Amino acid sequence: MARHLEIERKFLVNQSPVGWKRSASSRIVQGYFPMAKRDLEIRLRRKGSRHFLTIKRGHGRRRLEEEIEVSEPAFRSLWPLTRAARIAKRRYRIPCRGHAIEMDVYQGRHRGLITADIEFDSVRASRSFQPPNWLGREITGSRQYANARLARRQGLPHKRKHR
Repeated sequence: MARHLEIERKFLVNQSPVGWKRSASSRIVQGYFPMAKRDLEIRLRRKGSRHFLTIKRGHGRRRLEEEIEVSEPAFRSLWPLTRAARIAKRRYRIPCRGHAIEMDVYQGRHRGLITADIEFDSVRASRSFQPPNWLGREITGSRQYANARLARRQGLPHKRKHR
């Protein structure tokens, strides 16, 4: 089980970087369980051929995260419970100034939305990061762009053309 404090910043993507389609990528589908608390989310994710149950608490730049790898049969048995809140995306890992930017190109009903996350070892490192010019407006902590909220919404919070 991987448990850590997640420190990240999230941005909209203005223009995809040169050569992004050649970067390592994986298809991700994830569903969210219904929750009563706003600052708690439980997510079921398939990333490539691996399956995870993730619990996150808090929002914004710093959140507690616990991730547990689950078997494919466990994933299949839990997946129907997330029917009302799902997203699909392709995640590209793009190296940038000693960091790995994870650029998510959303699919399905969220097609056209492209976001980028950068994880950091400390809040200090997150503050000193200078985003490349292909990243747009910072949306760290913006609930309307949280994957759990996107999964429950039918449309996009921000209409964009796919580049």
